[in-house]
Amino acid sequence: MALAQKTLPLREEPAELRAETRALLEESPEEGSRLIREAAFVADLLWEDWRDLLEPAGMPYDRFLQISRGYADELRLWVVGERPWDHCAAGLAGRVQRRLPA
Repeated sequence: MALAQKTLPLREEPAELRAETRALLEESPEEGSRLIREAAFVADLLWEDWRDLLEPAGMPYDRFLQISRGYADELRLWVVGERPWDHCAAGLAGRVQRRLPA
């Protein structure tokens, strides 16, 4: 079955990562905002889970990171507590799957 017809597995919320990122955002808004815009703090974690599904489907890490960066506003909402993790992660998973090569 093609990946587009499956869903990417969602891990439990990385609560410690969220807390650390939120603390950074509060202590140093510029640095925290940069971290969120770069998106690697979440992308690296999810890549561990999704790599074996995405690479064979034609999506390398650099493309995945680019898509994740385009999702930075939603990541910020998760960090500050305005979006639950499952909605945030599922939204990114859907965005990634819609951008897989045909």
